[in-house]
Amino acid sequence: MPELPEVETVRRTLNQLIVGKTIDHVTVSLPRIIQRPDDIDAFALELAGHTVIGVERRGKFLRILLDGLVLVSHLRMEGRYGVYNQHEEVEKHTHVIFHFNDGTELRYKDVRQFGTMHLFNTGEELVSKPLMKLGLEPLDEAFTVDAFREAVGKRTTKIKAVLLNQAYVVGIGNIYVDEALFRAGIHPETIARTLTEAQLKILHEAIVATLQDAVNAGGSSIKSYVNGQGEMGMFQHQLKIYGRKAEPCVTCGTLIEKSVVGGRGTHFCPNCQPLPLSDPSLA
Repeated sequence: MPELPEVETVRRTLNQLIVGKTIDHVTVSLPRIIQRPDDIDAFALELAGHTVIGVERRGKFLRILLDGLVLVSHLRMEGRYGVYNQHEEVEKHTHVIFHFNDGTELRYKDVRQFGTMHLFNTGEELVSKPLMKLGLEPLDEAFTVDAFREAVGKRTTKIKAVLLNQAYVVGIGNIYVDEALFRAGIHPETIARTLTEAQLKILHEAIVATLQDAVNAGGSSIKSYVNGQGEMGMFQHQLKIYGRKAEPCVTCGTLIEKSVVGGRGTHFCPNCQPLPLSDPSLA
């Protein structure tokens, strides 16, 4: 599933490719992708004639800004956007096409068919589902150590599960949680409330650095992620812990172990990330 760095890379790419283009009409071949409105004809009718003025991101959601409207798009497992000439062959699994009046098209392709689109009047999207209950943005200036402590510092669940919860911090998926925890030297099963002030500060820094490095590298292509120009991300070549079960730790040489935390495959170094004693108040 595309995580924050992948979605941020798609956002930046689409900003280069579609801003200033005006939608002539929209073709939808898989109605269930369109979640709002629940009528695909109304969806297409509302978008016709509107011009793209920017592409922003909230967590793992894209916000395609138009004059008076906002399209909120979640790529889910394997959703992809691409810009094509109208005469190019439409690939299989292309479910939504935004036809621009300059002869180009923004096409949404989704093999797994889990992606979603919600259309709002400008401003409504931030106080409506699916964006209204999202947590802190880890690459925003507002993501301070104090804000991070307030969001996660009193939680009585394992820190990995807390970081995967989009209600606390958004956009950090399985890959980047493992990488950030390794960078911070924190075991993924550590109870969040037991983290010291120093550990919270180190983890905060590790999250920001890990995500920024991934954004700069164009995201990761562990599955099938590509950006809006069909280019693959390169951060998978920088992964230090994720997907390296039974390989030597790059720091100490201890074999990397894999467990399950919060229902997700979890990689850690038992030497660099020792499991602390449990919080006695939770016994």
